[in-house]
Amino acid sequence: MQKTLKNSIHFEGTGLHTGVNIRMTVSPAPVNTGFVFKRMDLEGQPTINGIADNVIDTKLGTTLEENGARVYTVEHILAALFGMGVDNAVIELDNKEIPIMDGSARYFVEAIEKAGIKEQNQPVDFIEIKETIAIQDSKEGKEILIVPDEEFQIMVNVSYPAKTLSNQFASISSLDCFKEEIANCRTFTFISELEPLLQKDLIKGGDLDNAIVIIDRAITQSEIDRLAQLFKRETVEVKEEGVLNNLELYFPNEPARHKLLDVIGDLALIGYRIKGRVIATKPGHYLNTELAKKVRQHIKKEKMRSEIPVYNPNVPPLMDVVKIMEYLPHRPPFLLVDKVIAMDAMSVTGVKGVTMNEHFFVGHFPGQPVMPGVLIVEAMAQTGGILVLTTVEDPENYLTFFMKIDNVKFRKSVVPGDIVIFKLTLTQPIKRGIANMVGQAYVGETMVAEGEFMAKIFKP
Repeated sequence: MQKTLKNSIHFEGTGLHTGVNIRMTVSPAPVNTGFVFKRMDLEGQPTINGIADNVIDTKLGTTLEENGARVYTVEHILAALFGMGVDNAVIELDNKEIPIMDGSARYFVEAIEKAGIKEQNQPVDFIEIKETIAIQDSKEGKEILIVPDEEFQIMVNVSYPAKTLSNQFASISSLDCFKEEIANCRTFTFISELEPLLQKDLIKGGDLDNAIVIIDRAITQSEIDRLAQLFKRETVEVKEEGVLNNLELYFPNEPARHKLLDVIGDLALIGYRIKGRVIATKPGHYLNTELAKKVRQHIKKEKMRSEIPVYNPNVPPLMDVVKIMEYLPHRPPFLLVDKVIAMDAMSVTGVKGVTMNEHFFVGHFPGQPVMPGVLIVEAMAQTGGILVLTTVEDPENYLTFFMKIDNVKFRKSVVPGDIVIFKLTLTQPIKRGIANMVGQAYVGETMVAEGEFMAKIFKP
């Protein structure tokens, strides 16, 4: 069952990058809310849904934007909520950044545990990974992928040009271990990054209490003394482990464990609990959130596939073949849609009655008539073209051209006597004349073909 907090919890702390003091309240929320951020300091108190679609920046943290409002560095609070099994919460802020606290999720987790977690009256939505989904940066040797598994597991390997972090590994086999093994692992930075970040007016709220500082280059005593002065410390030293003596490590592989914490927080933006194993090599917020976006697209396509359209010949169509020809330039024998039976801003459903009189059955194949797969794809594209051309005032003056066809699969033959139903759905609103769609073709309740299409509206 879904879970939320029993009581609200309050935090006050400094934003890592803004350096401002921030007050934050995390409150219980109804079922199916997910994680919602609320900017209490802005007019109208706009909300920002904690989903990957709203990610706009991943430099030094994950930033979300929606309804004209932003929130920075969301990954640690999301990791704490997701890792502790909370599904629904509202996070109210009086500024634009989540407090950094000690650079981990520790204080968030302790407060969640103290507030208590209560079960709600609706089942959890799980996404079960059935095929590998991957994001790669081959140039940098980075990769994150999720593969089928019965449980949610994560394995992380990090490698940096620093002796301390030349190769570290961390894993978690169940979120039951999150509190003990991952939550208190702090963020880290390299000695070579500190001054450049400060010079760029970043990490205004950074200090030696909320980050592990790793020595990744030769450093002189005068530089160490300057750092001590910069962070208002009497002395700073380099420990044998190759880190500054500002903090004691909880684990020898604490940096890798913190990267795993970030993966959990960023993948919480999928908006679902997950059945699958995540394998990450040199992960970062960009790769993590791109994987979250790709999984959300996968979920959307799976939902589209599960919604089988129904054709009732007793109901008058929205468009007959004469009306269709006002939108499409195609003409017999290459007009492959007879009716449009449903349409809204994002989807269209068309119908074709396949008869033995089709010209292509003469040669495809004698004695074994089968509708060519390429024409099934063309019929889906024509159906999608009707939807696309309804978005312009003078469709008779426009054409739609394929730019890309992907992941086409034929599942069953279409033969004379079949009534084929084509459903095309935009995966995102049409932008700059480019339409991205997924399509399915059904005979009855059986899917006979599917594919993904990209088309461009073109005015000759």
